[in-house]
Formats: sequence, structure tokens, C-alpha cells
Amino acid sequence: MKKFIITIGRQYGCGAHEIVTKLSEKLGVSYYDKEIIKRAAKESGFDENLFKFYDERPTTSFLYNISADGFSAVGSPSLTLEDRVVQYQFDAIRKVADEESCIIVGRCSDYILKDTPGVVRVFIHGDDEYRINRVTKLYGLSQKDAVKEIKNIDKKRAKFHNFYSDEKWGDSFAYDLCINVSKTGLDGAVDLIEYYIRKNFA
Repeated sequence: MKKFIITIGRQYGCGAHEIVTKLSEKLGVSYYDKEIIKRAAKESGFDENLFKFYDERPTTSFLYNISADGFSAVGSPSLTLEDRVVQYQFDAIRKVADEESCIIVGRCSDYILKDTPGVVRVFIHGDDEYRINRVTKLYGLSQKDAVKEIKNIDKKRAKFHNFYSDEKWGDSFAYDLCINVSKTGLDGAVDLIEYYIRKNFA
């Protein structure tokens, strides 16, 4: 097949990790999720925990984060550490996309790579009831806590994406495929994406 890059935006509780894992096996390509953090940390020389802390996190005051979370200053206090960390992640995403056909999860990859030849931008979402039931079963949360977790993580991802992008997180106009997993199921979502790729990149 021709080279392709699939970017995956996702609501929390939709099973994106399972979808991506199965899709990578079917298409025979690597997927990058937390691996982006490891690569960015290695190439920047910053501690990996710093990247984990800022991962898809809404932008906030650098000085507030140092005082509230116990980080030591990295470099000059006049620099925005948060933006530097995010930029290293974005650079890692671009390098991965240059190297091979692959699947990249979140972290504004859909926006960063939108003009890259062969990119397919996918957004995975689901009905509230489906996601709540899935989160309660997977993580042993009460329904109330599951609702809170879903809202918090979706809000965090949306704020991060919308801050670094001029496209709105989850807006169908920004994606090639929007898949409601509460209608298709996880395997159905995998099949839809696989079909799209094989039809367009064979």
C-alpha cells in the first residue's frame, strides 16, 4: 500500500486503545500513543515525567505548576516550559509521520499533520450511556464517578486541542471519518477504518 498516517482523536471511554491496537495488527503498522512522550523526552533531554504531566493538559501558568506540583525549573524562568514540552511532542509526531505508515493517537496530531500527504483524520466518539457503562465496568467506578471522569478528561483534551489548533476538537468538519462506537462496536470501528485505508491507499 501507499504510505498513510492515521490520526486518532477520541472521547474518553470509547475504547480507542483497543481499536488502535487491533487496527495496527490488521494493517501491519506501528501505533504511537504514550510512545510519543518517550520519544520526545529522549530527543529533548527533559525528564519523561515532565512530558507525562503536561500530556494533553490544558495550558496553565508555568510558575503555578512549579509551585503547585513541585517541579524544579528547567532552563530560564523566562521561557515557557509548557510550550517547549508540547513543541517537542509535536516535533516527535512530525518525525514519526515522515518515517513510516503509522497510527498516531491524540496530542493534536490531526491538526499538526493535516497538510501531510496520506493523512487520514479519524475521530472516535460514543453515546454517554455507552461510555459510562464501559468506564464503570473497566475501572470499577461508580456511575457518578464515571460521569465525572468522562467530563474531566474530555474537557482536558478539548482545551488542549483547541488551544494549540484553530480547529475545534470533535468537530466533524475537521475529520475524514467520525465513528460512533456505540453504534458500530469496537470491531466495527476497526473494520470501517481498515476498509477506508485499503480502498484509498491500495
